[in-house]
Amino acid sequence: MKLLEENYEINFSKVNFLERKTKIEHKKTIICGASKVGKSYLVFDFLSNFKNEEYLYIDFFDLRNSNIDKELSLLDDFISLKDIKVLVLENFNNQCKIPNCENIILTSQKSIEYKNFKKIELFALDFEEYLLFDNKHQNITQSFNNFLKYGNLPLSVNTEEQKKISKLQDIIKMNSKDDTSYEILKILIENIDEKKSIFQLFNQLKSKIKISKDRFYEECKELEDKNSIFFVGKYNQEKSLKKIYSYNYAFLGAISFSKKFKQEFANMIFLELLKEKKTIYYLDNIDFYIKEDNLAIVCIPFFNIDLNSNLLKKIIKNALELNIEKIEIITISNNQKIDNKKINIETIVFYEWALI
Repeated sequence: MKLLEENYEINFSKVNFLERKTKIEHKKTIICGASKVGKSYLVFDFLSNFKNEEYLYIDFFDLRNSNIDKELSLLDDFISLKDIKVLVLENFNNQCKIPNCENIILTSQKSIEYKNFKKIELFALDFEEYLLFDNKHQNITQSFNNFLKYGNLPLSVNTEEQKKISKLQDIIKMNSKDDTSYEILKILIENIDEKKSIFQLFNQLKSKIKISKDRFYEECKELEDKNSIFFVGKYNQEKSLKKIYSYNYAFLGAISFSKKFKQEFANMIFLELLKEKKTIYYLDNIDFYIKEDNLAIVCIPFFNIDLNSNLLKKIIKNALELNIEKIEIITISNNQKIDNKKINIETIVFYEWALI
């Protein structure tokens, strides 16, 4: 039981963690989420309610646990011997049978389910949480600029400015099994907010590196299952091209000097909508359509009613075809109520919209 003993000695009493809006409230909980979205913060928050000797924490990604498989059959005995009240299995992937314990917390990048376990799908910080974490900036505009530039991952908030990009690059590498995996993830990130088929992306990548179609499709599916990449379909058109989004829009700026401000902005808005747990579609000229709210969301960072008048006419036409009741145009600069007798149209600054 040497490795179990070593893990039992791990002490989190002095670990600094940021409290999330989401909490562990069930004795048997699974936390699923992409890499570095803050799953461990929820675990540390929960463990803070217990004494050190009352919990056993095992992280299967910890290199020191490479041989722990040999001792996992002894978990039940170890839990009983130490009178452990909480068992945490981080980065769990069915390495062992679930033992008996009063409280069990499992975390995984993949979506897993177990009977009698409550599942939490965790995403990175929304803008409201980011503001609670960010104690460096004096006003909401500065916070928004950093949120847009460096993304929504908890570890980015208090990382030194000059290290933020390299941290993001490290996470991208961490999400890649090898050079081929990296190229697959890279091409997906490069195409956020674009309408592309998997086949188009495969052909694009195949012209650069040697890769099989099966490998490309399998890795795209795995990234989707991990909530690392999202594919948004067009409403009522299953065979139409899907739009691609990343769980952290700032990855684009970490892999390229290319400026794609509108795409990053749209990805940021998509992630804010994602937390509502409602089905998201897109339409012609409309970035996001929430059918159950009869709502259209359009992302125009620098909206001007005169310069965008032709686009606005197309947006209204498409919205009326589906009897949409409200159009929200999300900007970074201005609030404005637009007069229209047929439909409710409003332009809203992102940081006000995100906090509603």
